[in-house]
Amino acid sequence: MSMYQVKPVCSDIKIDLPTCMYKLPNIHTRQGNSCSSDHALQNGDVDPAVKALEARQDEILRKLYELKAAVEGLAKTVTTPDADLDVTVSSSLSSQSSSCAIFKGTTNLDALLGEDLGALRDIVINANPAQPPLTLLVLHGLLCQHYRVLSTVHVHSSVSSVPPQLLSCLGPKHADSYARHMFQLGFTLIWKDVPKLEMKFSICNMCPIEGEANAARFLFKLLAPYPSDTALATLVDSWVDTGFYQLADGSTKERAAVLRALNSALGRGPWVSGPEFSLADIACYCCLLQNGSASSIAANVQGWMKSCENLGHFGPAKLLLK
Repeated sequence: MSMYQVKPVCSDIKIDLPTCMYKLPNIHTRQGNSCSSDHALQNGDVDPAVKALEARQDEILRKLYELKAAVEGLAKTVTTPDADLDVTVSSSLSSQSSSCAIFKGTTNLDALLGEDLGALRDIVINANPAQPPLTLLVLHGLLCQHYRVLSTVHVHSSVSSVPPQLLSCLGPKHADSYARHMFQLGFTLIWKDVPKLEMKFSICNMCPIEGEANAARFLFKLLAPYPSDTALATLVDSWVDTGFYQLADGSTKERAAVLRALNSALGRGPWVSGPEFSLADIACYCCLLQNGSASSIAANVQGWMKSCENLGHFGPAKLLLK
């Protein structure tokens, strides 16, 4: 009888692992039982041969659990519409003991994303190398400070070449990247010729999230909740949209108007949407960085950009533009 069963990859995968592979007799010495005493040492200890057998069983079970996690991960990859990947560039484990100072605690992933029986939650992002998603790289770094993240970069067949800094933007390959059960989140970035960034999570059950702003909102909620105050939450969303649609992609006149509004807002508080650092700061900073508007800005905006840089979260985004 097979120890585990694997259904076809296109359907739900179920692997039933045995709880015990061997049935062992009672080998402890019993008074008046000569048969039992043949299998035990005089002091009542377990025979070394039996200990070796149990150790072998534990090792086999460990490998079976690793196989189970690998098969579940393969199922998610195969059911991804964008699994046409030419090159796997890097795969890394990022787990730091110190949490980000601005985000206290860790979000309950089961409560936020729903209970997942797989090895980890996969986040798959399709992005055009001509428009690197700086905000998502910043958020990836922040996620790595809270969770064990398996980070991977791929190149899709629709892209002929990708600059070296984009190939290594999520870090080097980790030796244990095959053991998916070690990780909490999977962060897969696919450089692909797409008109607009797409993010997919829970591929079988959820439509793609389109646009860098919307993907950034999703990822930020894995770090910290949006403000409970409705007005403040709306203000954060407004600045995120303003950053992407006017500061990054708007006309020269629109950018100038946004910079004036940004300077005015920063005159009333240390951060864009109030007293707390938020997604609005990440979005506006990255949009300023990407369109080159940072070279000629007012005093309040300059001071705010230095405050952002002092947090240390924007290093990867700056390196990507060099």
